[in-house]
Amino acid sequence: MIDKIVATPAEALADIRDGATVMIGGFGTAGQPNELIDALIETGAKDLVIVNNNAGNGDTGLAALLAKKRVRKIICSFPRQADSHHFDALYRAGEIELELVPQGNLAERIRAAGAGIGGFFTPTGYGTELAKGKETREINGKMYVLESPIHADFALIKAEKGDRWGNLTYRMTARNFGPIMAMAAKTTIATVHEIAELGSIDPETVVTPGLFVQRVVKIDRVATSAGGFKRA
Repeated sequence: MIDKIVATPAEALADIRDGATVMIGGFGTAGQPNELIDALIETGAKDLVIVNNNAGNGDTGLAALLAKKRVRKIICSFPRQADSHHFDALYRAGEIELELVPQGNLAERIRAAGAGIGGFFTPTGYGTELAKGKETREINGKMYVLESPIHADFALIKAEKGDRWGNLTYRMTARNFGPIMAMAAKTTIATVHEIAELGSIDPETVVTPGLFVQRVVKIDRVATSAGGFKRA
């Protein structure tokens, strides 16, 4: 019987080792799998390569991982926000490497890894420092830059609902990079707020098929002071 549900984030991340490349879903804090990031911190793994849209916000989630100095390199589109003080301090001190990637290129490089594409040409970045050292080519009178796929050892993503086979659905903008990251990693670990009975999710609504998911962890919603729930 296929059952990909694991009891805790700690159990789900127990095999992450030093030097791993880890994709972490989220657009800012929307869809960021904070419970998995906390568990990643607890593993003690270091020298990590992190792939994310941002470089941490405030003091929680990805920012907390950076603050622990566990990240050797980050590949992202928006490394600086008003509250990205942990990344800023590390970068200015020369303690973290940054690979800056335009957001569309980042998404396509991740998608290309999952689709088995060896590389692709894009006009984005041509003529800038971001194209330095990369192959360029003129196609139909327009200049393009060759970009390579981004593969990962692990993808940590947040979904809304999943079943024991790993089929996932998402809630609104929390979806963001999750589906393509799940395809680009050797091992995908997803948190969900609801475990559905097998067969109860309409196949037409499945966004990430269980084929791309290895572990599912149920996480309770966090109650707010107003009696509602924090939903990202």
